[in-house]
Amino acid sequence: MSSRLHRLTGAFIGSHAIAQGHLTRGELRALGYRRLVQGVYADPAVPFDHRLRCQGVALLLPKGAVIGGHSAAAWYGAPFAAPMDPVTVLRPPDVLWRGPRGVRVHRTVLTPDDVHDDDVPVSSALRTAWDVAALETLPTAVAVLDAMVRTGHVRLADLGALAEHGAGRWGVTRIRRAVPLVDPSAESPPESRVRVALVLADLAPVPQYEVWSAGRFVARVDFGWPAARLALENEGAHHFDGVQIARDDDRLERLVAAGWRVLRISAADLHDLDGVVRRVRAALAGR
Repeated sequence: MSSRLHRLTGAFIGSHAIAQGHLTRGELRALGYRRLVQGVYADPAVPFDHRLRCQGVALLLPKGAVIGGHSAAAWYGAPFAAPMDPVTVLRPPDVLWRGPRGVRVHRTVLTPDDVHDDDVPVSSALRTAWDVAALETLPTAVAVLDAMVRTGHVRLADLGALAEHGAGRWGVTRIRRAVPLVDPSAESPPESRVRVALVLADLAPVPQYEVWSAGRFVARVDFGWPAARLALENEGAHHFDGVQIARDDDRLERLVAAGWRVLRISAADLHDLDGVVRRVRAALAGR
């Protein structure tokens, strides 16, 4: 193996690294560099997430194109795209580029205010919010917007202005459907998705509701229906370690003692939100 070789970090174009003498084709394979997209690699020691994949795609972007939509949301407090999800790229009409496999290219008009260019050219926060709402499913869009507002990268008032003044723009109907559902109190994408399903079913809960009894704090629940004394708890993976199980059981006992009923859902239930809605509806009806 060549003595001139040094370990390349971050994303790099394989052919460029070979041409510049950093490594040979054989070394590119032998050292196990991770392929991000065709022709672009990264050191396998670098944590692999969607943002790293975006950085790899950014090395291939023609001038004027930017990382956008769900992919750009990773720069604005919502790194929810899975590592191998397609990387969303926005390109102006006069830039003819299809990108490699694993890239979703969206043709659109980009103004200077729509672009933020730091280490990677990405769409601005507000443009990202617009494209997420216009391009993604409603639950995914709301989850991303919840996080962007919660982390302070956009304001609810700004989203409202987008919806109000967006007449005639592509995607405005989807923007106007998503924005009223945004609630930055959501603490995770699953919470956002569950809330959207409940609201659309006319079962709107109070998110992050604090339960009190006899003047004493009992617990804060993910979703509450105070009039019915019903709570819905979304239990992520961390709820199933030994210490957390004991804490959850103690918390459940306190809620029951205060006269509350508690429905508990897990990650598996998130694949059947219609089923979650049916359970809540039945509980509210007293069944």
